Amino acid sequence: MKIGAPKEIYEGEARVAMTPDSAVQLQKLGHACLIESGAGAKAGFSDAAYAAAGVTVVPDAASVFTLADVVVKVRGPERSEAEHLRQGQTLISFFWPAQNADLLDLCKDKGATVIAMDMVPRISRAQKMDALSSMANIAGYRAVIEAGSNFGRFFTGQVTAAGKVPPAKVLIVGAGVAGLAAIGTATSLGAITYAFDVRPEVAEQIESMGANFVFLEFEATQDGAATGGYAAPSSPEFREKQLAKFRDLAPDMDIVITTALIPGRPAPKLWTEDMVRLMKPGSVIVDLAAERGGNCDLTVPDQKIVTDNGVTIVGYTDFPSRMAAQASTLYSTNIRHMLTDLTPKKDGVIVQNMEDDVIRGATVTHDGAITFPPPPPKIAAIAAAKPKEKPKELTPVERRAQETAAFRKQTISQVGLLVVGGALLLALGLVAPASFMQHFIVFVLSVFIGFSVIWNVSHSLHTPLMAVTNAISSIIILGALLQIGSGSWLIGLLAALAIVMAGVNIFGGFMVTRRMLAMFQKS
Repeated sequence: MKIGAPKEIYEGEARVAMTPDSAVQLQKLGHACLIESGAGAKAGFSDAAYAAAGVTVVPDAASVFTLADVVVKVRGPERSEAEHLRQGQTLISFFWPAQNADLLDLCKDKGATVIAMDMVPRISRAQKMDALSSMANIAGYRAVIEAGSNFGRFFTGQVTAAGKVPPAKVLIVGAGVAGLAAIGTATSLGAITYAFDVRPEVAEQIESMGANFVFLEFEATQDGAATGGYAAPSSPEFREKQLAKFRDLAPDMDIVITTALIPGRPAPKLWTEDMVRLMKPGSVIVDLAAERGGNCDLTVPDQKIVTDNGVTIVGYTDFPSRMAAQASTLYSTNIRHMLTDLTPKKDGVIVQNMEDDVIRGATVTHDGAITFPPPPPKIAAIAAAKPKEKPKELTPVERRAQETAAFRKQTISQVGLLVVGGALLLALGLVAPASFMQHFIVFVLSVFIGFSVIWNVSHSLHTPLMAVTNAISSIIILGALLQIGSGSWLIGLLAALAIVMAGVNIFGGFMVTRRMLAMFQKS
C-alpha cells in the first residue's frame, strides 16, 4: 500500500503526520511512502530528508490523494480535502466525529474508511496509538511555558538584596495527561502547585509529583473504565460544589491552567466570569480546552485577551503545533503503530479487522456506512488504582489486647520448639556416645547464638542482605582468630585465609552499602 501525507492547510498548523524516521518504519511493514513537497518544512523536516529516507516527494496535495491508498493527516480534513477521497481509500487523522456530522456523511458517501485518532480507546494495548495523550503531554508542558511568558514574576520564590519575591501559585484543573505534564513543569520551575481532579484516587499521584491535591468533599464520580478511558460529565450537584471550591481559590491563584474535555461534548465551563473578576491583576489563565469552547467563560479561541481587571486569558488552540518537531515525531509514531496493527502480516496489505477493539473503536466510517459511535470495548479501559485504605487507629485497650495475643502466640511457638528440640536431643542421647553428644550440643548452641546475633543486626538498606553477610563474616573471623594459634600449621594457614577473605567481604560490603545509600542522598 502507498501511505501519503499532504501538507496541513489549517491556518497556523505546523505539524506533519509523517516524519523521515516514521517513514522508514512504515517501509519495513511493506508500504511505500509519499509526501507533498514542503509538508514537513514548518516542523523542520526538509524534502531532502524525506527523499533520503526513501519517501517519494510529490508536488501537490491532489497527487497525494490520487496516488495514496492511505492518507495520513494531523487535523481533520477540510471539506475540499474530503472531496478528494475515493471508494476504498483510508484516511487516518484527528476527526472529532461527534462535532462533524456533515463531514462524516461526506466521507461515508465517498466510500472511504476513516480512522479517527481521537477515538482510539484507552485500553492498555492502545497506549502506543493514543495520539490525544501524546499531544496533551506537549500541550500541558507548553501551557506552563506560555503562562510563564505572560506572567510578570518568577515561578520560584527568591530572597535577594533588592527584596523578597514570593513563589507563584499555580492551579491545574484536571489531572489527565495534559494536567500531569503541567504539574510536573510548574513544580520543576519552583511554583507552589495545586491540582484538582474529579477522581479523588489520583491524589496520591498528584502529591507524588510535588503538587497539593485540592480535595472536594463529595462522593466519588465514575472513573474512565466504563467510558473508554475518557472523562464523563459530572452531576449538577458535584458541579456546584466544584465551582464553589474554585471561587474560594481564585483570589489566591496567580496562574490557572484548565484542561477539562469530554469527548463528543463542548468543554465544561469550570472557570466562570466572576472567578476571573476575583483574581489579582497580572494573573494568567491558560485554557487548553479553547478549541472545544473553553473551560473559562471569557476564553476567545486562538486569541490572548486581557480583562478589565488585568487578567490575561490565553486561548490558543495550537499548543502542540508550537512545538512542531516534537509533536510531529510523537504523532507520526502513533500513526505508525496504528498502521502496524492494520498490517498484521507486515506485507504491505491493510486489513480492516472490525473485531479488533482498537481498530473498531477508532473507525468512524467503513464500507459506505457510519460506524460511529463504536460499541463499548471488550477490554476494560485503564482505570486509576484505588487508593489504599488507611489502617484503623487502635484504641489503647485494643492495642494492649493485640500485643497480648501476639506475645501468647510467640510464647506457645517458642515453648513448642524447645519441647520438640529437647525430645529429639533426649532421643539422640539414648543411642549416641557421650563424646558425640558433647560436641553436638555445643554445635546446636553455637547455631542458635549465631542465628540470634545475625538476625538482630540492624540494617541500613531496604534489604538486610548486606548486614546479614557482614555479620556472618564477623563470626567467621572470630572463629578463625580462635584457631590461628593452633599448633597445626595447616589449621593456622586456613584460619589466616578465612580472616583475609571475610575481611574483604566485610569492607567491600560496607563500601557497597555506602555507595547505595549515597544514591538516595542529595549532595
